[in-house]
Amino acid sequence: MQVAPCMTITYDPRNAQYLDEADVRNELSRVADVCVECRQCVTLCSAFPTLFDMIEQRAGGDGARDAGRLTPAQQNQVVEECHQCKLCILGCPYRPGTSEVAIDFPRLMLRAKAMLHETGQESVRRRSTTQLIARSDLSGTIGSATAPMANRIVGAAPGTLVRKVVQAATGVSSVRLLPTFSRQRFSTWFKRRPTVRIGKRQGSVALFPTCLVEYQQPSIGHDLVKVYERNGIEVSVAEVGCCGAPWLHGGDQDQFTKVAARNVALLASEIRRGHDIVVPQPTCGYIIKNDYPDFVPGTDSAMVSEHTFDAAEYLMKLHRSDGTSLDMDFSGDVPESVTYHAPCHLRAQEIGLRSRDLMKLTGTTIRLVQQCAGVDGSWGMRAEHADESIAIGRRLADVVAATDGEVIAGDCHLANVVITEQMGTVAIHPIQMIARAYGFAEEHVSG
Repeated sequence: MQVAPCMTITYDPRNAQYLDEADVRNELSRVADVCVECRQCVTLCSAFPTLFDMIEQRAGGDGARDAGRLTPAQQNQVVEECHQCKLCILGCPYRPGTSEVAIDFPRLMLRAKAMLHETGQESVRRRSTTQLIARSDLSGTIGSATAPMANRIVGAAPGTLVRKVVQAATGVSSVRLLPTFSRQRFSTWFKRRPTVRIGKRQGSVALFPTCLVEYQQPSIGHDLVKVYERNGIEVSVAEVGCCGAPWLHGGDQDQFTKVAARNVALLASEIRRGHDIVVPQPTCGYIIKNDYPDFVPGTDSAMVSEHTFDAAEYLMKLHRSDGTSLDMDFSGDVPESVTYHAPCHLRAQEIGLRSRDLMKLTGTTIRLVQQCAGVDGSWGMRAEHADESIAIGRRLADVVAATDGEVIAGDCHLANVVITEQMGTVAIHPIQMIARAYGFAEEHVSG
């Protein structure tokens, strides 16, 4: 395929043309022309059927398809419907490095959102809600400090007056089940716990706790620390905040770059002290490994990417490496079967299904589910996306229910909240399943 001279095939945010509207729209047309002929991703999300239908509707009198006939508003609709699940890039026959056509649809959507933000084409409402949603450390700090009162608000029944007031103020859907806040933050628990003496040292990690573990589900962090220490891994906590995903997915490139630069510097210093980085939530892990090097290029971000691991990935590396071993004494509570939901952002890291592999070591039967949850960070929590996101969540619940596993486990806490929303069943993190298999009881922190 020939590329017009005025068109820049780039996903590099440092490129001078990255935020140029004409260049972005030309690139959107180029990619759409390829995708409408391929259609491999038509079942993954609504963005592709929407795109293909609009191209068909604007076909010329001879029936020829030309994505260049789409209006800016139609292009914007496709951009808005992309929720950054990343699945389309995994099997794309045109992905960069494998084809001269060089298509990375998720990165193009990020580029288009950044362009819309930069050129002031977002609504005032959208811009203001991004400002609120993206400040997750601020909302988390306030939510934990006022947990009983905050949880009465975010935990109010969907569709009630109090939730409608929250939607009006923040843009967060009034009909979604929301994760509640923990009164005790994970980092507070970690600082107060007695020092544990490590016997045979097999590793040293700095935990990037993520907002969800720090403020809302610290029990994941509790179990991770105990499981790691049982396996001779020293654990410290990296003094970092949010990974910046809401800024990136909201199109605010400048704010995301500031967050990324700060976190890269802090994480690089941890690595130089001899620690690997472990991340218990897949969206944050993906951001650190794949997006930080693009927005903050250099030796530090490359080093951070190389030394960052998913929680189960690190344990499986320990299990499979020469000179280290995993404690295989699973004499605690091991369910007969586990329905394991593999989140999109973990699959997109292309590290394999390490959580599945880890849980299988306990002797349980794993029933794998690879259906998208439709939440993907803050996208599914926004009021304007609630209907579509809930419909995707229902499809996930139907697949999970059909497996009839004794326990449901998934690495993404937001996806687990979707499962609870649709099924009324609490899903746990795979590390928590391992903790129970070791005999560790869950520590309950009031909210």
